Amino acid sequence: MAELKIKNETGFVLIDGSIGEGGGQVLRTSLTLSVLLLKPFEMINIRANRPNPGIQAQHLKAIEASALISNAIVEGATLKSSRIKFSPKEIKAGNFKFDIGTAGSTSLVLQTLYLPLSFAEATSVLSITGGTHVSWSPTFDYIKNCWLYFMSKIGLNIKVEMKRAGFYPHGGGEIKAIINPVNEIKALNLTERGKLLKIQIYSAHTNLTDEVAKRQAKTAEKILKNYGEIETTIDNLPSYSKNTTIAITGIFENSVCCYTNLGEKGKRAEVVAEEACEKFLKFISSDSAIDEYMADQILLPLSIANDVSEFTTSKITNHLKTNMDTIKKFLDVDFEISELGEAFKVKIKPAKIDI
Repeated sequence: MAELKIKNETGFVLIDGSIGEGGGQVLRTSLTLSVLLLKPFEMINIRANRPNPGIQAQHLKAIEASALISNAIVEGATLKSSRIKFSPKEIKAGNFKFDIGTAGSTSLVLQTLYLPLSFAEATSVLSITGGTHVSWSPTFDYIKNCWLYFMSKIGLNIKVEMKRAGFYPHGGGEIKAIINPVNEIKALNLTERGKLLKIQIYSAHTNLTDEVAKRQAKTAEKILKNYGEIETTIDNLPSYSKNTTIAITGIFENSVCCYTNLGEKGKRAEVVAEEACEKFLKFISSDSAIDEYMADQILLPLSIANDVSEFTTSKITNHLKTNMDTIKKFLDVDFEISELGEAFKVKIKPAKIDI
């Protein structure tokens, strides 16, 4: 695997988990970089700024999964714990199965593991059970339509599929990911998204009726009909829950974006679609190339890319700023943010890599 030069040559990286948003992202980013760099860390005040502070089920599974792929020695990895010590020993490829046990996000566990496993010596296969479509995390549709597009664009070789959809509170969804090793991450220079070529509407239900998904889709079609060519897919997903989901994906000349929404008890399908469309239209009214969620998610791999990266995004979120602060605890990387018309430009000067 690639060897990266980092700030501290000995000892633990010390991290206060309450920095920035003080959520689970600080822990997940730390786990990713710790395993990738084989650099131990100690974290206090885990998720201190959340209503239910400390380690919850999905965070515990991310810790356990990270420990498994790195033969790490871990202290403090229990539910509601606010402090852990994590000491990885190696990066090992393999076939791994992880069951979160709740509707905790499968996407967030995947996003914790993919980067170190991309620098393992062989292909890894992950099976992760939990929530595939849950609030406050990328749905599987976002992973498939947007995240994978950008991972491929920067040179990563990852495939994903969903065996079963999992919604709150039942969970039980299952995704499979195949992660092939690579030698480097390619820099990204993406400041112009280009012309909007197509809008894809994906409207699905679980254990309801096709009519509900069709109502969602028709509402979205009506709102978006004047913005470009529309391609609509209606789907009935296997799941233990009853719910709906919608994903609005914009295909541009140089980029993609994706905005999703989930049904809720008592919320009409039309409202679910309207909310997703509102977020999509807000993005295309800006001059940015990458949506605000992908800006946060692509930051980590670009911090070890082979050259300087630049991209424009529609919003600088607290998630993005917190991720920057966490990454800099492990890597000598420089981030620059500047306003550029109706967008923000993010520039990443990555850490040096010796291969």
